Amino acid sequence: MKQTLVAFVLSAGSFLMGVSMVSAEETKFELNPQFSVKEVLASQVGKRVAVKTDGGESLEGTVTKVGDQLVHIAKLSGKDFYDAVVRIDRISSLVLKVR
Repeated sequence: MKQTLVAFVLSAGSFLMGVSMVSAEETKFELNPQFSVKEVLASQVGKRVAVKTDGGESLEGTVTKVGDQLVHIAKLSGKDFYDAVVRIDRISSLVLKVR
């Protein structure tokens, strides 16, 4: 019983140390000059981004899927219950959270 408790405490401590190390780790984005907007978006699937279209509209949400011509952005900020589908060739800039 005592050995089981010690093993549990050690494994829980190791787990908690690992969690704190991961959360302290900074996400880093390095631009590859050969990347297209599509490839940058694909690297951000599951993450929040802000997209500005060439028409001037700004959309912030979570990238869920990137196709050949379209990107699906879910959970739009300030627009409950709305998602967006944006033509990749109409995106003029992306804002990514990296720190």
